Amino acid sequence: MLPTRDQKLWMYETMLVSRFFEETIEQIYLEGKKPVFNMAKGPIPGEMHLSNGQEPCAVGVCAHLTPSDIVTSTHRPHHVAIAKGVDLKKMAAEIFGKKTGLSGGRGGHMHIFDPDVNFSCSGIIAQGMGPAVGAALSRKLQGKEGVAVSYIGEGAANQGAFHEALNLAALWKLPVIFVVEDNAWGISVSKESSTAVPNNALRAQAYGMPGHLVKGNDPIAVFSAAGEAIRLARSGGGPTLIDIETDRLAGHFMGDAEGYRPKGELDSPRARDAIPALLKRLQAEDGLTDADNAEIVARARRKVDEAIKFARESEYPAPEEALEKVFA
Repeated sequence: MLPTRDQKLWMYETMLVSRFFEETIEQIYLEGKKPVFNMAKGPIPGEMHLSNGQEPCAVGVCAHLTPSDIVTSTHRPHHVAIAKGVDLKKMAAEIFGKKTGLSGGRGGHMHIFDPDVNFSCSGIIAQGMGPAVGAALSRKLQGKEGVAVSYIGEGAANQGAFHEALNLAALWKLPVIFVVEDNAWGISVSKESSTAVPNNALRAQAYGMPGHLVKGNDPIAVFSAAGEAIRLARSGGGPTLIDIETDRLAGHFMGDAEGYRPKGELDSPRARDAIPALLKRLQAEDGLTDADNAEIVARARRKVDEAIKFARESEYPAPEEALEKVFA
């Protein structure tokens, strides 16, 4: 399955929005945190995990989804949230801790929740897998259409929740797709030092489900693998695991010195950045002109600028609102 020209254009623009959004968030996050880095300072306090480089994992899958399909993501969620259609202005406001945010500023960037498009994420490793399986079970028991997609990092594949989720999904033949974003590093621990198998697609066999390995951080290849998996799930064929070899172009979190990376390791990933690579394909295969590209780039930047402006100008919640919408 290959994407149409319109689908490729959507993937390209969505990847640009994600990249521009995160580059802007990075600049703002560092405000007030220099010259001595203090995570508590600035307009965006706390941890910040950027997904620069991993955009193909988001667009290649979400291109096949509708708002009624469910997606659970990780502590590095912005690219997936944007591709799933989460309101960019409200997401920016949530990251800033503002009243106009998706959760009134309570969740921050690791707990983005948008019921309008059935998106959620969590800072707990592998935490979204169980809810995704539950959502898929709910759809099946109620006879409703829709699939669930659970994003995890390669480190999460070594958690107990991973194996429990795959087992139940396969046993009950649920419409769920597990997407492993393999950026080769679980915080500062390499995959080679933590995982017994060369790729996590091999683990799908143990649970009687298809497993696909996608190399090259290529959104077109991700699109093809995801299309097959989602078609199978929608037709009652059960779950699939997709392992995507991708690139984390930033540290595990903002402020990460990355002393654990071998010198020069990031040179190749930066050279094969998926965004300019997709642009070249659109120009060569689909007749995208420089004028067309300039319009797309400008539109993507405008979306981000408007979202950041909305977030900066929004009010903070009153202190007493911290006691609202909580479990007693």
